[in-house]
Amino acid sequence: MSADPVGTTRPPSPLVPPQPLVRPVPPGGRAAWAAWAVGASVYLLAVVHRTSLGVAGLDAAARFGIGASALSTFAILQVLVYAAMQIPVGLLVDRQGARRVLLLGVLLMSAGQLAFAFATSFGPALASRAVLGCGDAMTFISVLRIAAHWFPAARNPLIAQLTGLVGVGGNLVTTVVLARALHDQGWTATFAAISLAGIGVFALVGLVLREGPGHDRRTRREAPATAPAASVGRRIRDAWAEPGTRLGLWVHFTTAFPASAFGLLWGMPYLVEGQGMSRTAAGGMLTLLVVSNMVFALVFGRTVSRSPRSRMPLSLAVISATALCWAVALCWPGGRPPLWWLVVLIAVMGSNGPASLVGLDYARSHNPAERLGTASGIANMGGFVGAVVTLLGIGVLLDALAGSDGTHSAEAYRWAFCWQYVPLALGTFMILRLRRKAGH
Repeated sequence: MSADPVGTTRPPSPLVPPQPLVRPVPPGGRAAWAAWAVGASVYLLAVVHRTSLGVAGLDAAARFGIGASALSTFAILQVLVYAAMQIPVGLLVDRQGARRVLLLGVLLMSAGQLAFAFATSFGPALASRAVLGCGDAMTFISVLRIAAHWFPAARNPLIAQLTGLVGVGGNLVTTVVLARALHDQGWTATFAAISLAGIGVFALVGLVLREGPGHDRRTRREAPATAPAASVGRRIRDAWAEPGTRLGLWVHFTTAFPASAFGLLWGMPYLVEGQGMSRTAAGGMLTLLVVSNMVFALVFGRTVSRSPRSRMPLSLAVISATALCWAVALCWPGGRPPLWWLVVLIAVMGSNGPASLVGLDYARSHNPAERLGTASGIANMGGFVGAVVTLLGIGVLLDALAGSDGTHSAEAYRWAFCWQYVPLALGTFMILRLRRKAGH
């Protein structure tokens, strides 16, 4: 809508009644929390699916007869699929609604995990993880869209952090419950049980979830199910043209990838091979990463909800603290910092995930509701692209620096982990470049 020239007054039209300039404020309340809880249950299940291979690496290597490099392909492929699906999923959410996308996501995750449970060779197992990654990619953006319909805008940063906190709970379920089930029940029974859990979640979403106040079957029938094909490209272009969307992408990219790469693949090898820890001690350090993430999620959610101006200082503080802690660890004589500094490093990296959700809040606050899913998908792609770049970069350097027996020294890990500063420098540069364009 264009504004009138300064100093002129446009007479009201007698034929067209005046339209409201703003949408009604979502009510919040018990119904909102109930809708969010149903959506969050899907995200909890998605994180259990996503992280299930993390406790089954040795079992997978034995079952499929593969080595470490092939095993790492599972993690890299899953992250690549997740990242590649973000924009298509955002478009689906905008055109079909979050409820339908969540239902499709549960079906894909369950099918992928069930195929993985019965796979006996590397190829089918890899394909099943790709299907699972597609379903996983449909969950987080959908939950954020439901929250945007049900809660006032000021509450959305807190809801995003609480959703991330639910995901951390899914990670704990994997490390505590799933690991024990694998030991007691075996491969097929454990992964098949996770797949069948999707039946209950699917029924819960299908029977209970409403996308927002006033959303019912009648309004869904009246709303167009699809948009013209030409509008898809326009929606992507409009979302990308908004500087706040690009700023959100680079905030997500720069804050998320250090902890993602560490927790997803390279943390255990770094602590065991590079720092000489036992597997039990290294597992305890990774648990610290999860607990720290939970604490920072609560703090950041409340801080950003109360003061949106804190988003940029908070993001830059997390990037600086992470870079500084890694610099001290990598510059320590011999490449082996003391245990207390590793604790500090991993506790600080616990802030990475919660800080990355600030990027999604930038995308939400700078785009209208009709392209919120598309903009969130673009921003949410950032951290996963950064994780893939980091996973690959560290892996290539470790291969180049491996000893004659194929093992890696502390010195090799020191130089390989220096790769992190390449995406850190790129992401920080882009954030500083875009913050003024986005008005921050």
